[in-house]
Amino acid sequence: MNAAEYLLASGADTAIAIESDDGQVTYGELRERIRVAAGAWRALGLKTEDRVVVFAPDSIDWVVAYLGVIWAGGVAIGVNPRLSARELAPILSEGEPRFVWCERDEAALLVGDAQISVEIVSSGPGTSNWAQYLAAAAPIDAVARDDEDPALWIGTSGTTGVPKGVIHAQRTVLNAHSFACGILGLTAGDRLYATSKLFFAYALGNSLFAGLRAGATVILDRQWPTPERAEYIVERYAPTLFFCVPTLYHKMLQSGAGERIGRAGICHFVSAGEALPPTIRSAWREATGKTLISGYGTSETLCLMLYSDDDSGLMRPTPLTQVRYADDADPIAPQRIWVSHTVVARGYWKRPEADADGFRDGWFSPGDMFLRHDDGRLEYTGRNDDMLKIAGQWVSTLWVEQALTAACGDTLHQIASVGVSSADGLTALAVLAVAAPGREKEARRHMEAGIGQLPGHRRPRWIHWLEELPLTPTGKLQRGRLRALHEQLTAVAA
Repeated sequence: MNAAEYLLASGADTAIAIESDDGQVTYGELRERIRVAAGAWRALGLKTEDRVVVFAPDSIDWVVAYLGVIWAGGVAIGVNPRLSARELAPILSEGEPRFVWCERDEAALLVGDAQISVEIVSSGPGTSNWAQYLAAAAPIDAVARDDEDPALWIGTSGTTGVPKGVIHAQRTVLNAHSFACGILGLTAGDRLYATSKLFFAYALGNSLFAGLRAGATVILDRQWPTPERAEYIVERYAPTLFFCVPTLYHKMLQSGAGERIGRAGICHFVSAGEALPPTIRSAWREATGKTLISGYGTSETLCLMLYSDDDSGLMRPTPLTQVRYADDADPIAPQRIWVSHTVVARGYWKRPEADADGFRDGWFSPGDMFLRHDDGRLEYTGRNDDMLKIAGQWVSTLWVEQALTAACGDTLHQIASVGVSSADGLTALAVLAVAAPGREKEARRHMEAGIGQLPGHRRPRWIHWLEELPLTPTGKLQRGRLRALHEQLTAVAA
């Protein structure tokens, strides 16, 4: 099979495959453009399994270049176009790509930088001219590959440390639409829009790949997501399925855009990328009359593996997902799970220890922890090091964050809690918080009251008020930095 060819097999020739401010393209046109792009890649010297980094804002051209790599037998890697040359250099060094495909602005950033030695394909000066190769290329048939051969890489978000390259096989696209079809009712008549960008697994798998597999229309936006931008896209392109992250849902509620978007005729709103606080779930329903469907997935699974569609937040497997547990796991304690689905990755690039820990016979076990309820549903409790034993009782940092978020309401912008060692050698909690602009006094008062309502073993010993929290390039909290940040702040205070 060939993953790119398979993705495009369902769409009717005259149906719109992608819409954006750059224009629109039908499935017939998209297939032909990708066949030509594959020919251009081969003319440039791309060989089977050569890797190509796609380093540009989302666009139709992005999709053509990316799927053209896979069509030609190569391996595509989407990378955040907001990275600096310094941040991109170690990714290129480790991934050893044959080419970087980018647009003129990104080319200007990379050309002449001593750290960047890979061949750059672009329309910018000092690069291999992509437009000329496209103009001269003959379309080619898709290069046949084995189901287990690599098709694409995705970088992990780096929330707990150095990002890893996740290798996805050709088969990853076979059922990439199983969640969208089975839970959201996706059909060829739908229009999908994800606020997250295509270098992020959430958008790539659940919006682009799912939409193309179903022959639906995918809406892309080259600009970075904001409440105002999301509202503009909804008004102009009328999506029926909307994929977003909790942080942006919260911002849309604060700005009033959420209520207006809720009246736009969207059938389903999906939240993933990070845990959905119950306060945002209830506030969204109150403002829009729509229930947020929360999902859990990882870069290693590409698509969502678990979902919840009620206020409990307890999750069930998505269609085709199987879940199992370690034989020696305590059923009443937080534990890692194992998931199986055709979208599960082959493993990591040059990470044998992480491979051995997370991948086994087609199953993947994320580092996140879950509590099993009597009815089989799962409660997300955070990563392994987010589950703490304090005073002999289990405490999830997520539980503490959710309780204090509810207590502070809209006076709080961001919050994170982390387990630390106290001077007496015992485990304790520290909270790092960012108040909403101009509301720190109120936030501090609400925080103090909220802490007073917590059981003793869940009360944080330290509260640090900051201007901002450390985030990854995808906007997710860098939890791996929290403990060191707490130690720095306590040292300064001492």
